[in-house]
Amino acid sequence: MEKRTLSIAALLVAILSLSAFLIFAQDDNTRLHVVVNLVQLNVAVTDNKGNYVTNLHPSDFAVSEDGIPESIATFEEGNGPTTRLAELTADDVKQGSGPASPQGRAHMGDSASPSSSPDSPDSLSSAVAGANVFILFDTSNYMYRGFVFAQDAIADFVRSLHTADKVAFYSYSRDLYRAAALTSDRTELVRGVRTSVAGDDAALYNCLLLTVQDAGQYPGRKVIVVFSNGPDNSSVVPPEDVAELAQSTGIPIYMISTREAQLEPVSSAVFERMSAATGGKAYFAKNWRDEKKAFASIRDDLAHLYSFSYYPKANPNRGWRSIKVQLVGERLKKYHIRTRNGYRPRPNRFSTGNEPTSSSQLIPN
Repeated sequence: MEKRTLSIAALLVAILSLSAFLIFAQDDNTRLHVVVNLVQLNVAVTDNKGNYVTNLHPSDFAVSEDGIPESIATFEEGNGPTTRLAELTADDVKQGSGPASPQGRAHMGDSASPSSSPDSPDSLSSAVAGANVFILFDTSNYMYRGFVFAQDAIADFVRSLHTADKVAFYSYSRDLYRAAALTSDRTELVRGVRTSVAGDDAALYNCLLLTVQDAGQYPGRKVIVVFSNGPDNSSVVPPEDVAELAQSTGIPIYMISTREAQLEPVSSAVFERMSAATGGKAYFAKNWRDEKKAFASIRDDLAHLYSFSYYPKANPNRGWRSIKVQLVGERLKKYHIRTRNGYRPRPNRFSTGNEPTSSSQLIPN
């Protein structure tokens, strides 16, 4: 009886092992899907006076990744319609499918077919459409003075975001509080702003990292707007890690800080570096009027960003990849560009064709 039990157990182990192997086995009826990723960029173009330059075209921009010229796949100005430019061909997919390109593999064991890829041109609209805004409000004990003024400025900002698809309102002190998840209901958002209370130490970078992770789960355009009234005094996460994750997920961070935060030079320098690296901006408000102006400037910035994307070409670099965006032509060289300066490929999972795969991450070899 004992031998028979052992035989049955051995047989079950063999069956399970064979099943696990067959998941990765390729035959005429099974295809292994791997994501072909879009890299999305939000680009601000301004003149020497800080005025936005509008009515530019895709041909006015040149994009390169680690020095490799890239082809723009989609293009959008402000809140206008998305223009589809580059159609992904089978040759493009095969070019990026070698072992040197973690993000380029599309289908293994069958001819590549862009139309069936989770990130094909047919699904570009869902990948780049819309704008999700995440607001992170400092409710630490730094905020006792001027708390109501800050709430007023944020509430006005929420009401003014007419072109944003959805908005989320988070607050933080030592911990992150998701007062209003991503929603189009402005009443719910304002209620979350008004019911927030102040107290405890400030763990800005811990909570900002969690906010970036939340925002990175959604497709399309997304930005994070942070209101901080003081330095971070209780985080365990370094700001450099937060900035790199935001860069890699393509999320600009806008920082509004008050005079209290400026009293700490290190915090001011970190805020400026983080916002610049991600393609956002840093503001330092002296009073509640400046706070309202800063929020209005961010709203104006979001309305004038150029949003475009590209499929990265074959690239052996599995680490940090530098992105460079330039304007083409002599007449445009006098203008200034602001966008993120690179990203690090992030791992994703394989798919056997019957389950959806995220289009926001890259795949390791």
